[in-house]
Amino acid sequence: MGAGISEGADAFLETLMGRRASPVPVGGEVPLRVGLDLGTASIVLVVLDGEGRPLTWEMEECTVVRDGLVVDFAGARVIVARLKERLEGLLGRELTRTAIAVPPGTGTRDCAAHGYVAEGAGLEVVSVLDEPTAANAVLGVREGAIVDIGGGTTGVSILRDGAVVSTTDEPTGGTHVSLVIAGNRGISIEDAETLKRNPGEQKGLLPIVKPVLQKMATIVSRAVRGYDVEVLYLVGGTCALEGIERIIEQETGIPSFVPPHPFLVTPAGIARSMTP
Repeated sequence: MGAGISEGADAFLETLMGRRASPVPVGGEVPLRVGLDLGTASIVLVVLDGEGRPLTWEMEECTVVRDGLVVDFAGARVIVARLKERLEGLLGRELTRTAIAVPPGTGTRDCAAHGYVAEGAGLEVVSVLDEPTAANAVLGVREGAIVDIGGGTTGVSILRDGAVVSTTDEPTGGTHVSLVIAGNRGISIEDAETLKRNPGEQKGLLPIVKPVLQKMATIVSRAVRGYDVEVLYLVGGTCALEGIERIIEQETGIPSFVPPHPFLVTPAGIARSMTP
């Protein structure tokens, strides 16, 4: 992945990815760490054991959150409850507690809305994190910047000695990429989302969406100005787009890396940060 990432981060993410198809049932006495990520494009629920080892996870694509704000409370609650029920069936036990995370700068009222969604689905919220801190619970970055490209925004968090010292979050994210694809191909936004996720199509799509990725790079360049950032770590579902790191690196002049399965980094970090 690149210098500066904690030892074992790549292996952890690869193992977690495989646990969706091969969950690990646990007894009722095993402590659990649960992380709920309410994203713009999807909701992800991750379960680790008390030592932070991957057990299983589930996700569902949706449009119930916009730029970190819950816009469909009832829909979000139903999805979380459905994911919770699926995981309980796979693990053979009830899930009762979770940690959650919100974008930097999210107001108190909107933080509370995320909590209400979880609690409405039967999960007690035991901690609330900001998303870059959650992501870094997996990556373990000491120096550099985490670039979180969500559905609606590009967030940049600068780290010094392992602590977040600056955060910014600006419009332009994965939804904008899909809109460009939809317009270019004359298809629906839903079909564009599917096309974007197809590894066999991504090489051909990259020239089409390059201007959007360049705009994201401009956001990053502006955010890191004056901080002497030497490396960028790209997370979020959009970062699974083949070649995105090359464009970000070309535009910013800063070495850029994408971990395996970047959409799992933040939800896994939320779970890791929870006290079992």
